[in-house]
Amino acid sequence: MIKRKLITLLLLICAAVNAQELQKEDVKKEVLRLLDSINKAKLPDTKSGVSEEHWYDRISLRGYAQIRYNGLFSTNDKVSCEQCDKSWGTTSTAPDAKSNNGLFIRRARLVFSGQVHPNVFFYFQPDFASSPSTGIQNFVQIRDLYFDLSFDKKKEYRVRIGQSKIPYGFENMQSSSQRLTLDRADAINSSIANERDLGAFFYWAPAEIRERFAMLVKDGYKGSGDFGVFAFGVYNGQIANKIDGNRDLNVVARVTYPFVIGSQIIEPGIQAYTGKWAFTGEISSGVAVDDPQYVKDQRVGATFVLYPRPFGIQTEYNVGTGPRYNPLTNAVDETDLNGGYVLLNYKLDFKKQHIYPFAKFQYYDGGKKYEKDARSYVVRDYEFGIEWQPIKAFELTAEYVIADRNFVDSALPVNRQQGNLLRLQAQFNF
Repeated sequence: MIKRKLITLLLLICAAVNAQELQKEDVKKEVLRLLDSINKAKLPDTKSGVSEEHWYDRISLRGYAQIRYNGLFSTNDKVSCEQCDKSWGTTSTAPDAKSNNGLFIRRARLVFSGQVHPNVFFYFQPDFASSPSTGIQNFVQIRDLYFDLSFDKKKEYRVRIGQSKIPYGFENMQSSSQRLTLDRADAINSSIANERDLGAFFYWAPAEIRERFAMLVKDGYKGSGDFGVFAFGVYNGQIANKIDGNRDLNVVARVTYPFVIGSQIIEPGIQAYTGKWAFTGEISSGVAVDDPQYVKDQRVGATFVLYPRPFGIQTEYNVGTGPRYNPLTNAVDETDLNGGYVLLNYKLDFKKQHIYPFAKFQYYDGGKKYEKDARSYVVRDYEFGIEWQPIKAFELTAEYVIADRNFVDSALPVNRQQGNLLRLQAQFNF
């Protein structure tokens, strides 16, 4: 309202300069009336700290979108990864299944967030490109919806309640908008599909380290974000957007710390979780499972990150026990699992552009509890690529994959697929 009156006042003053003598008196009266109105308006009292700002004025909006194409130079369209990208290879295990290698919206996300109270921060992220198993694309689904309740002015101690990422692994914590490779490694990501679940978590990190976490993302070092130096929590253990299948809560803990050593920053970490997995429809008829609502599901993993200043290394490895399909007995067993990855990368700055060449090897020997029959996997993949950021609002990634994947279930008890392909992704940040 005040801005509108000031604009009107400015126009009247301009008019007065060129007005005829008979009109000047009328213009003068209107100017005085507006000045009196503005003077009586209730402006924010900056001296006393009183402001008319409301909680909703503190909410920010940002987002990103990713569009992919996986159809270049593919030597075997039966090579696929259900947890990764449904446009890579085939989404069906049928022998005559057709390729899905077309243009694909991988992400379409908006992030609403804000410090709505000195001690309450909220974060809401829907995804408009979710892909259910029906094959129909671009459903809206909640990815994150949580509140951080802090206990001190520096917000070093906080409790997070809601649906959010489970603090297990560095790459799992890393946003898809920050990650170099187009998909997360099977070995770590098989722990929690979509990295999220509903729970309550305690986070602690000194204010200085929280600023360091933020810098590692903001300045283009591909950080994981601020998930505390120490994290501890409980969650359903059934994956995000699904009703819990048993009365057992999973427990998770993580410790990580970014050290500054000269011009380098390294971040070692360790994490673990334990719980019981409940099958709620993933098992085919005829496949045996002992006590399907309470299958042991536990892991421990280690992380080491040397941030790219300019050369970087990122590596993780985990071991544990979980459900896995056994083709010899047509049953799901509790078995040992292990696997990890090594990522080498380089950060090249050219004026305001950023270029990241990278190479990755991943290995996994275990099951995936959230796929059909707790599908059994042995994965050995090599990935070589480059990400180019000419401007902040746009990134282009090209990645060549040399895949060797053995993934079997009751429909395909023998299924080792090898093949190569070139994958492309355009990402828009806004």
